[in-house]
Formats: sequence, structure tokens, C-alpha cells
Amino acid sequence: MEHNKSPAFVGVATTPCPTLPRSSRLPINRCNLPATILGSLSFQHDPAPLYLDGVAEFHHGLFGLLDKLPDARERAHAFNLHMNAAFWLEQPEQAGYSALTTTSRQKADYLRLMRGWSFDADGREGAALKGWVESRFGLLPRHHGGVIRDFSGDAYRGYLEMRAAALYGTNSLESQLDLLYSYCQYELARQYPSQHHLTLYRGVNRMDEHETLLTLDKKRRVVLLNSLNSFTANRERADEFGDHLLTTRVPLSKVFCYTKLLPGMLQGEDEYTVIGGLYEVSIAAY
Repeated sequence: MEHNKSPAFVGVATTPCPTLPRSSRLPINRCNLPATILGSLSFQHDPAPLYLDGVAEFHHGLFGLLDKLPDARERAHAFNLHMNAAFWLEQPEQAGYSALTTTSRQKADYLRLMRGWSFDADGREGAALKGWVESRFGLLPRHHGGVIRDFSGDAYRGYLEMRAAALYGTNSLESQLDLLYSYCQYELARQYPSQHHLTLYRGVNRMDEHETLLTLDKKRRVVLLNSLNSFTANRERADEFGDHLLTTRVPLSKVFCYTKLLPGMLQGEDEYTVIGGLYEVSIAAY
């Protein structure tokens, strides 16, 4: 039987590239790329900027001011002043709060959420942050106080209840997070103008806590991370949190926040809060 391949043709086995599972994403989001792209392995390898709908336009005055400030601490101070003014954080009565309000949430702001996340990623603040990622980027949580696979199960219902409780009665809390992410992206672009990735580390006790979609070799895997995750830039610090060390290249555009972004306001040592999706990671055991 004849074939149409030349004598020089050599068949090469290829490794299938895993795709983001349909059950881990929404069909719509509120940024410039859909979840199926920004959560993909291709995006990790070759990232692009991510822009949340309307944030740069609504807060153009802030970013114009930041362009004129050469010092990062001055920019952080300007950001804090703008956040307070835009959302009346120090004058809650201007945002509609009153002494007659039975459930006062006036102190529930972006800083309290980030501090709560550092203390307990499976708490109410963590649910609000994962809900923000779901809304803005279309990536669904894979774990919150338990594995989430069944959207009619107890773990997902518990996550929804915590998310609703965290947002109830607050002052545009998710819009505050929009501005925090956009400011973080601005600062990363200023600090790393020629970079697209950061090498970050995460210590874990059990590898089965992470969804492995493809095993590349004994030390490398493609994993589906939770919608939001804590990493560190300090390898020795990551060693303290588990028997296995995950190392990965994180696109700058998927860094939501980091402790040095707002000096003296956020807790943690070189902690980076990273948006999830598919990642190629290397694994070292201790």
C-alpha cells in the first residue's frame, strides 16, 4: 500500500497539551481575555497583560499621578489616599453608613480582606477574594474548606455562604479589589519593565492536594491551581510550609497582590497572591 510520506519523513510522538477543564471556568468574565485563555498553559508560557473592565478609565487621575512619582513609597501613599477618597473609607457616613445600621460593615475594606487571607485562606475573607477572581477572571474555586467538584455539594455551598457574608453590607468591596489589582499591575510593570514572569515557590505537605493534569517527568507536572493561591519569592521560607516544594514561573499579569506593594500595611514575608489556572511546576521533596 502506498503512502504520501516522503522517505525523509519521521513520525514523532507528541505530548498532548492539557486544556483548562470546562468545570473550572465560566464562559464570561470582566477582563480583556476569556478564562479559557488566561487560565491556559499557553498563557503561563507566553502571557499578556490583563485589564479589568473600566478600572483604568474610571481611575485615570490616579494613574496619571503615579506616572509623575519616581519613588515607590510615594506611589503607595498616593494609592492609599486615592483609595480612601474614592470609597470614603475614612468617612463611611458619606458612603451611606449610619448609626442606625443594624449590621455595620464599614471596616470591611480591601486591607482587612488581604490580612484575613494571610491568616486563613479558607475563611470568609478568602471566600470573598476567590469570588472576586471568579467574577473578574472567570476562574472557579477548586478548594475552599474542602475539595470543590460538585457544585451542588456542601463545600461549594459553604463557599457561597461565606462569600455572600463577606460582601454583605460592604462598600463596593469588589471594586476596591479591582483597583488594588490594577495598581499591583502598574507597580510590577514599573519595577520589572523587561520581565514577564517571576519565579515563585510554594510549600505543600501532600501533592494530591493539587490537581495533576499531566506528569511530564519525575520532577515536573502540569497542575490546575486553585483560583487564588499564596506563593513566596523566598525559597527558604517556602520550605517551612511543607515536605514538597513547588517552583513555577508566574506571569506578572497573574499576580493579584504582594506584601511589599503597600509597605507596612500588608502582613507576610515576600508573599505573593497568585491567580490560578494551569501551571507547569517543578517538585522537590524533602
